[in-house]
Amino acid sequence: MAGHSTPLRRGWTTGTCATAAAKAAYTALLTGAFPDPVEVTLPGGGRPAFALATTSAANGDATAGVVKDAGDDPDVTHGALILATVRRSAVGSGVTFRAGEGVGTVTRPGLPLPPGEPAINPVPRQMMRAAIAEAAAAYGDNGDVEIEIAIPGGEALAAKTLNGRLGIVGGLSILGTTGIVVPYSCSAWIHSIHRGIDVARAAGLTHIAGATGAASEAAAKKLHGLQEIALIDMGDFVGGMLKYVRSHPVPRVTIAGGVGKMTKLAQGLLDLHSRRGSVDLAILAELAKGAGGSEALTARVLASNTAAEAFAHAEQDGIALGDAVARGAHATAAKVVAGKPIEIEIAVFDRDGRLVGRAPFAPAHAAPPLKRRR
Repeated sequence: MAGHSTPLRRGWTTGTCATAAAKAAYTALLTGAFPDPVEVTLPGGGRPAFALATTSAANGDATAGVVKDAGDDPDVTHGALILATVRRSAVGSGVTFRAGEGVGTVTRPGLPLPPGEPAINPVPRQMMRAAIAEAAAAYGDNGDVEIEIAIPGGEALAAKTLNGRLGIVGGLSILGTTGIVVPYSCSAWIHSIHRGIDVARAAGLTHIAGATGAASEAAAKKLHGLQEIALIDMGDFVGGMLKYVRSHPVPRVTIAGGVGKMTKLAQGLLDLHSRRGSVDLAILAELAKGAGGSEALTARVLASNTAAEAFAHAEQDGIALGDAVARGAHATAAKVVAGKPIEIEIAVFDRDGRLVGRAPFAPAHAAPPLKRRR
């Protein structure tokens, strides 16, 4: 693991690797030789070079492969082989795209691409078109080609992503906006949150639920009888989800999570990861006191090891700490979408999926009522 003094190494998106492979394959189609390494232009203007892992040419097709290096980011596609096969197409057809093995196909509206299209996102398509145009100009060709992108084993890797929920079937998406992977920016996860909201809106849904994990998601789904596409796997990124909802409103948003994560939200944190901050027991003690807890309970909450232990102490004393936490969490969340036609609900669940705190739906500019347990 990199030490504090070592900067984390950046990597390359699947879109950049696909562009490098496509440019090499197209150049080989024109010249009979694969450029190795092959240079591509990033959206920001950089020109990295990539070594080719595999090359082949037969029957008027040329294929090149680049192994994805995600740098120090724990990316599911790190080490995957990104293959591009290029073949000529009808004069005037421009550059067209096809999903090969391990690359998904869009099946639901709401994504940046219409249903039926290969899951090769707009910026990677733009990068590939520019790379083809550059090579076509250099060798005097018309640049009318079909590019087929494949990722061997991609369908199995896609099972570890949110593609299935987004209606992308058969494999992975070719992603990237800058061409560069910034370690631990979690850009692929944030991208999935945004696309999940887009798909829900396109389906006409008026209620979505963002959950911090699988247990709270299952509990929120059961609480409201929600369908699969209404569920947003937001993980720790409640801020990322709410900021997107602010500009792409959904009338009702449930935020569901366990006692620890929802306490952090009540503290004012919008990134709930442990590295961003821990549960503040002093704040929990204050909330317990405000909910009618005794001095003795306040002391026990302060001395707790975890939020779950603090909640157990409050429950023993009949104090609705969960509702107090939910109200605090609602105040934090509501600030992000203030002034928008959005109602927020907070649902706090324990590890067994039991509802232990709730702030009912209330407009973003209004605090939810103090008491309304169900």
